[in-house]
Amino acid sequence: MFTLDEDERAIRDTARDFADEYLAPHAVEWDQDKHFPVDVLRKSGAVGLGGIYVDEEFGGSGLSRLDAVRIFEQLATGCPAVAAYISIHNMATWMIDAYGDEEQRRRWLPGLTAMDLLASYALTEPGVGSDAAAITTRAVRDGEDYVVNGVKQFISGAGSNDVYVMMVRTADTGARGISTLVIPADTPGLEVGPNEKKMGWNAQPTRQVILTDARVPVANRLGDEGDGFRIAMNGLNGGRLNIAACSVGGAQAALEKTIPYLAQRTAFGGPLLNNQALQFQLADMRTELEAARTLLWRAAAALDADAPDKVELCAMAKRFATDAGFEVANTALQLHGGYGYLAEYGLEKIVRDLRVHQILEGTNEIMRMVVARSMTASVAGVS
Repeated sequence: MFTLDEDERAIRDTARDFADEYLAPHAVEWDQDKHFPVDVLRKSGAVGLGGIYVDEEFGGSGLSRLDAVRIFEQLATGCPAVAAYISIHNMATWMIDAYGDEEQRRRWLPGLTAMDLLASYALTEPGVGSDAAAITTRAVRDGEDYVVNGVKQFISGAGSNDVYVMMVRTADTGARGISTLVIPADTPGLEVGPNEKKMGWNAQPTRQVILTDARVPVANRLGDEGDGFRIAMNGLNGGRLNIAACSVGGAQAALEKTIPYLAQRTAFGGPLLNNQALQFQLADMRTELEAARTLLWRAAAALDADAPDKVELCAMAKRFATDAGFEVANTALQLHGGYGYLAEYGLEKIVRDLRVHQILEGTNEIMRMVVARSMTASVAGVS
């Protein structure tokens, strides 16, 4: 797991080269202009980033989850916000590959894996965040269609995408009453709200999705009615790993900016890098990132192996890596002093982008609940 072979190094290096060439030079500008670089996303599809762990039969790269976290770490060194959208697109695309029938896979996957089509994952609603089983967006069967009404909140890519993989309520039976629909963005009755004004992640749009009597063919349902919650949660296992990897990558980029800055910046008679207190901070930053990366790779290997503890490990990795990534990036900003607060140095953007990783794909408080429940499940009277 920890010694990469030639193919694994090539995969990692390809992702870093893409980040260095197409993402890093424009990241600050995209953030300031709130620009979603669809043209660059198309380029990422051409190098296999549109369906990283999707079957090769339909244009995917057929790689492992362990390969994927290495890829997303490298992409995030260029721009965490764009890397995170590529993660979300991959999560939605994988759900179609994993749970779609032959016709659905043939219909959607070639365009999605090439990134000629962009996908969004739509679970969260305005009044329903962490309690995903309580969603209220309703799909009522009418012949060969569902009539869908409701609102989805915080949907990445909305308004610029082509496909939503959306969780809807088809029965009033809690988590067992949720189903998954693939909904084209041009479906009549589907509208999007204005682009949210956010602290970070400005290089990708975030909007409400409003459905008013939107008719969606039953043929667009993934799996059976009632399978949606399980499908959504299985998608999130991988999504949590990917977003954790984006935190590690963004923080790694912040650390890489910090060492040469401290070497060049002089104060009190010498370079700041000679200051032992600052060296200790650098050592702690490196250690935190290495620990996060190690746990992340461990969790990815468990997901690849379908291990019994995969859910808890994915939650642990997401919690630890997103907390560590934010703290390392924030410390890097501090070590830059006033310059870290200036947009041109890129540190404040990384800090703003990484902050939301502690919230999305399940808040870190929810990750603690997932882990705690796995620890206490065998104890009578504990739920």
